[in-house]
Amino acid sequence: MIEFQDARKVYRQGSRLIPALDGVSLRIAPGSFAVVMGPSGSGKSTLLHLAAGLDLPTSGEVRIDGIATAARTDDELTLLRRRRIGLVFQFFNLIPTLTVAENVSIPLLLDGVQKTTAHSKVEALLDRVGLRDRRDHYPDELSGGEMQRVAVVRALVTDPSILLADEPTGNLDSAAGRDILELIRAVARENGRTVVMVTHDASAAAFGDRLIRLRDGRVESER
Repeated sequence: MIEFQDARKVYRQGSRLIPALDGVSLRIAPGSFAVVMGPSGSGKSTLLHLAAGLDLPTSGEVRIDGIATAARTDDELTLLRRRRIGLVFQFFNLIPTLTVAENVSIPLLLDGVQKTTAHSKVEALLDRVGLRDRRDHYPDELSGGEMQRVAVVRALVTDPSILLADEPTGNLDSAAGRDILELIRAVARENGRTVVMVTHDASAAAFGDRLIRLRDGRVESER
């Protein structure tokens, strides 16, 4: 579950104060697939960063699975992200010098999981998304759709309760984008994960079960 309680975020740019979120209150229930839309500068990325504990609210409160992020140290937030949150980015963020299997294994190995256990889990997930035969390939040997599937698998390998996706189809053609969206939706439905996805694409938004529209740092509408 993700909760925003009158959350505000203000950035300083020189002598100027720039409000990015202005009193947002939301509750995103476990197992739901929430889509966040809005024009550039509406606060979408800021909301996602707060939901991931990558940034902290200037005032108000953000809770991740009941944990108030502002009350946690940087190390505690790192562990929270590693164990409870999966992140999927528009630009994949794969390490070019590592193979597919090595990229997916990183979150498990950082958390102290034995290599044999990590290997079995990675193989099973790559098999599920049709990439087992690409396990020893490097990112530059993959298509955009394949790279994003690897990124989604990496986000899921720790069995997080929350999956956050920032424009996950923004660099893909329509067919590859649909494959990724179907994978994300299946993950949400099968495992009861909370999914929050930021997108500009109305067709991508149709995959969610809740639509939140932001404008000028505030919730304009939701359904």
